[in-house]
Amino acid sequence: MTSISSPGGPTEVINARRTESLDAPRIEQLSTSSTEQLFGRVNVVSVIEKANLAVTLCNEQDDILGHAALYDYPNTTEADQAEWQQWLSQNYDTANCTPLNSLFVHYFVARKEYAHGCAQEIIRTIFNAVPDLHFCFLVVPQGVFPEPALSAIFKPMDKMEDAKGPDGCSIFVSHRHEQAPVLHVRKARVEDHDDLTPIFNRQSDVLSTKYGDYFLAELIEAQDDNNHCVIAEVEGTAVGFMSISNEVNTSLLAECFELGPFHGLCTPHPDDILEPPREPTPPPAVPEPSETAPTTADQRPSSAASQASAKSKRSETAMTGETSEATKEAPEKAAAPSPAPSVTGTPQAGKRSSKGSIADVSELKVKPKLSEAHMGESSSSLLSESSRATSVMSEASKVGSVKSAASRAELAPPTTAPDQRSPSPGLEPPFLPPRFTPVYKGGSNAFCIHLFCIDERFEMRSQDFLPYIFSLFPEKDFVVMTVPHLVPEFPLLQNFVRVTPRVPSILAEELYVFHRAGLLKDFVVRPATSEDTSGVEGLVQSVEGREQLLKDLQQYNEARRDPDGTEIQTYVAVSQQQVVGVVILRREENVEYIRSHYNVEDFIYYNHHARSEHGHIHHLALNPIFQHYSKHFLKEVLRLSHKSCLYYPIYPPYAPKEMLAHHSLITALNEMVPVRARRQIVYPLERLGINAPSHRVSKQQEFYAVNHINRKLTLEPKVTINARIVVVGASDVGLSYLETLAFCPHLRFNNITLVSTHGLPGEMAPDSLRDNLLGKSHCYLHEDHSLSSLRSWVNVVFGKMVAINRQTKHVIVAGGTKVPYDHLVLCTGQQYQVPAPTEADINQEEMTNATLPNNPHRRFLGEGPRNVMTVNDSHDAASMLHTLRYDFLNTEGQLIVYGNTLDAYTCVQTVLALGVDGSRIHLVEPPLKPHEPTCFNNPLVEQGVRNELSQAGVLMHSGYFLAQWNDGMGGDLVQSACFTSKAEPLRLECSFFLSFFQKMVDYDAFKAVNDACLVYDGKLVIDSTFHTNDSCIRAAGPLTKFARRYHADQCCLCLSVLIPPPQPIENTNLICLYGVHERYLNNLVSRFDEAVLPGGVNYVHVGKPNVKVSLDTYMSSGDYGRELITGSVEGGDFFRLHINQYRTVETITCYSKQPIENTNLICLYGVHERYLNNLVSRFDEGLIKDFYSYFQEPWCLAIFHDRFSDFRHEVREILLNRPTTDEESLEEQVRQMIDEDLVLSKEQRRHLVDNFKDSGAKRSVETRLLSYLSYNYYHLPMYAKPGMV
Repeated sequence: MTSISSPGGPTEVINARRTESLDAPRIEQLSTSSTEQLFGRVNVVSVIEKANLAVTLCNEQDDILGHAALYDYPNTTEADQAEWQQWLSQNYDTANCTPLNSLFVHYFVARKEYAHGCAQEIIRTIFNAVPDLHFCFLVVPQGVFPEPALSAIFKPMDKMEDAKGPDGCSIFVSHRHEQAPVLHVRKARVEDHDDLTPIFNRQSDVLSTKYGDYFLAELIEAQDDNNHCVIAEVEGTAVGFMSISNEVNTSLLAECFELGPFHGLCTPHPDDILEPPREPTPPPAVPEPSETAPTTADQRPSSAASQASAKSKRSETAMTGETSEATKEAPEKAAAPSPAPSVTGTPQAGKRSSKGSIADVSELKVKPKLSEAHMGESSSSLLSESSRATSVMSEASKVGSVKSAASRAELAPPTTAPDQRSPSPGLEPPFLPPRFTPVYKGGSNAFCIHLFCIDERFEMRSQDFLPYIFSLFPEKDFVVMTVPHLVPEFPLLQNFVRVTPRVPSILAEELYVFHRAGLLKDFVVRPATSEDTSGVEGLVQSVEGREQLLKDLQQYNEARRDPDGTEIQTYVAVSQQQVVGVVILRREENVEYIRSHYNVEDFIYYNHHARSEHGHIHHLALNPIFQHYSKHFLKEVLRLSHKSCLYYPIYPPYAPKEMLAHHSLITALNEMVPVRARRQIVYPLERLGINAPSHRVSKQQEFYAVNHINRKLTLEPKVTINARIVVVGASDVGLSYLETLAFCPHLRFNNITLVSTHGLPGEMAPDSLRDNLLGKSHCYLHEDHSLSSLRSWVNVVFGKMVAINRQTKHVIVAGGTKVPYDHLVLCTGQQYQVPAPTEADINQEEMTNATLPNNPHRRFLGEGPRNVMTVNDSHDAASMLHTLRYDFLNTEGQLIVYGNTLDAYTCVQTVLALGVDGSRIHLVEPPLKPHEPTCFNNPLVEQGVRNELSQAGVLMHSGYFLAQWNDGMGGDLVQSACFTSKAEPLRLECSFFLSFFQKMVDYDAFKAVNDACLVYDGKLVIDSTFHTNDSCIRAAGPLTKFARRYHADQCCLCLSVLIPPPQPIENTNLICLYGVHERYLNNLVSRFDEAVLPGGVNYVHVGKPNVKVSLDTYMSSGDYGRELITGSVEGGDFFRLHINQYRTVETITCYSKQPIENTNLICLYGVHERYLNNLVSRFDEGLIKDFYSYFQEPWCLAIFHDRFSDFRHEVREILLNRPTTDEESLEEQVRQMIDEDLVLSKEQRRHLVDNFKDSGAKRSVETRLLSYLSYNYYHLPMYAKPGMV
């Protein structure tokens, strides 16, 4: 916040923010004739849309006072945007001007009376927002002089001798040193204490409380050759402080972090052990081979150069064994030492030796996220033995350039990046092979930052410290810094590279590293040439997928195009005449598909980007020490390639190899934003004919996740959150929460971990038998996992939670693995459990369900028999089908399916589809609880299912509770099962027993929660904000219930909700989010069941998630509404709609032998029947004979569109808005009439209709409807637009 004044007018308090496209109309109002003379007639929306940086000034009333848009190339037709440097250097001395430190003003407007103040504030804001910016140019037409507000800031550039200057324009420039100069850095003196103390006290009082008021003076006095204190000053006043030391415990850091890319922060030595021994000698007490963790293809070594396996990602660090203190700290509580930060295992670690170290981590089952795979362990080093980075960086000049005084740095290739082509997991979760820890014999090559503090007014200039501190240790190449997890990432760290933690780690901090070569400002991006081939080969030598990358590079060098004519564009990043980065892209040929299948319009206005401006990244590799230039690299690629948008796909691990071969895992994935997929309409293509959508829109492709970046995002930093967020359970609620965090475009969560028995779902290839074994909730279908690719952003720990230690804040997974957390989210849900026999003796007389010795709903404790199986996810389903296929299908024996849930019926159908004869299947249905309806809650559907079971020969037994296994004799295999009923008992022989009896909270989850002293009252108790009695632990889903004080015992928490942060993000370090996916949000008011029932019949039910009441009871109520039915269960075309008293669709039930377009039909829920072409009146007139056919007619496709709900909200807003301040809105008029009498008279209705027409609301609704159809015409071409008829 700052204030500006107008000459003789009022003073305005203003705020600078990034411009939004919605600001365009108000910005246009500020345009004057002089604006058009300076910048020409421009489309303001387009200018904002493609600007690298657009800044708007607003007052306290949110009125726009000024705006400026900046690009990375000049606004003149004389210069191509890719060649502006050559054009500018023809007439001006621009040796210091580079794309890294230059921007051009393309548009500026301001309210006339505040123009001078706005211009000054905008330019100051721009220089503060972009630390590397040193030149801001203004290009105006020849003969036009900038308006006074700009001419006071921008001065004409000095031409070179004998230069005439550009023909059609004049160039003005504003320098950084005139607006926000580089800070002067020097050694600290004791007299600086008085300037620094207030800055420290504003940040934190931890140090002064612990060490006394004069700790800073004592620290400055204690300087020696190994410890230095430096300060930054402005006009003789110290505004920043940094304490550095060359005492770094590199061996400890190497144990806890993946320092392979940085050669362990040590100098190269001939005795370094960088690869594991090929045949390691086993220690004396090795377990048997069967007990060790097998190495699956999913964990194959990540590069040829490094035989070390890819590791987990997370963990933390320290310097000399002590935790460095950063004054940019969170509250004292956050600054306290936290428990072991990464996933740590209890197995004994192997001892270090001169031959390297292999730790026994056989019980660790961790899958790191893809977005940081390039920073995983690798034996490749930044430094080679023959040439070390010995260049001494001189102090930055006025424009911040850094020059090498000695030899250039030898820049090494980036580290291994395992690509996304790993095969799908098998039936066992992936295990990591034994971890290898390299041994570095060289001396320390790093120094550390112990203490750092800077006045917040100058914190964007924190990088000015770096050249000077490197000059104090000219023999060191790295500077490192550790910070607690809950400390926000301050501007200094944005220049550093975050190091991936190892597994295990004993340090509870994050490690950041900066290499001396990162000071180099000669980071140049240019088109690749054939001479760059050897440099690229060295750069990508440890990148998996390098063969295809080099093949594409060769094709580019030979023809610049693919054999099919597709243009290839390749660019390299060069520093000190060495290739440090490479990117290969092609034109995005699936632009229409991406627009129609992904919400890319959340980030761009599609119509303002030409088709040729969309690019597709195939490969991108950047040296780790230049990772802080990743966004600049992408920005330069956009400029040089004349693109405005770039896309990068991530395919599921089971995708065809020929498709995956065209991409390698890029190193800049963290800089891109993931794009949500859109729900698609299922089109009746045969009915539509030529009116169907374009093939580019409707074609079927392999599902993949899309990541995106555009020009606007290249200078928009993400807020980094290092808090350790652990989600337990891969339920729909847990996945929704993870997806919300991962898809937050302005936040980057570095430490998200999922603890799940079988990891993330959707990793196995689709299989109809497996996928249909359980019913579907429609929250997450198999393809939805491919479209979101959570594995790119979430670390996965395979295992079951068995304990929670709230004091040390970690979760213990089966096997002893510890997963530390700062925020824990429990979403374990409920699962089918092994049923507990009642232990009733069926040989006793009068043994019925009324005389059972034990409750049939009690929990079974202990280990169940081997052939008693439950299925709770796709992994269990695959395992069960595998067992039945090889151990039951071709043998004799009986199969018992026990349960009356929907999953019991789908399981029977799956077993039948597997080839098992129906006579070998027994379906035993337990009795229902009093007044409890069946899972179908529809007698017609229930009877149809029973008829299909009878026709298949399945033997059904209703009303039986499990009494005994093996006649009460015990054993680890069930050979017979006894049941009791109201009448005669039942005894069945069986080879396998499948239980779908009831879902309960898993016992291990219950025990972990209960032992942690979290309140458990039948379920885990939470409050209205989803907190348990521990503020750091939240929970949601069927695991939970509201506290009794809410009197909401019947409410089932099947969802998570969005909880706004209690404080600004700068202070909270973590936004407490409970994610809601769009599809899942729909289920907040609806329950969806989909299944394939016996006989191959497709079943869909959509209804309210209310307390279960039988259909007969519900229909007998006076406010039920009415039901509309077409077809019959016997005919396999049953369709039932329940229209409630408000004439909206409340229940949908489909039972059909033909495929059901469920993604379309679910959109009917909650829609008024008038939207459905006067459904009720047409049905009553006998015009609708078949709902299936009716809802396949072209007229209703707009209702199935994913943006139809937005259109409905817009229509409602029209009815809520008042035509004038004196007139009531239509909604207010209706409320008044209803308050007087619930039933409206004809005259009242006529009055409302007349008001609707006369107020302009009718015209507004029609306009919105036409806009809705027009904007989404690529999806809805079957509708006629004005002028077509």
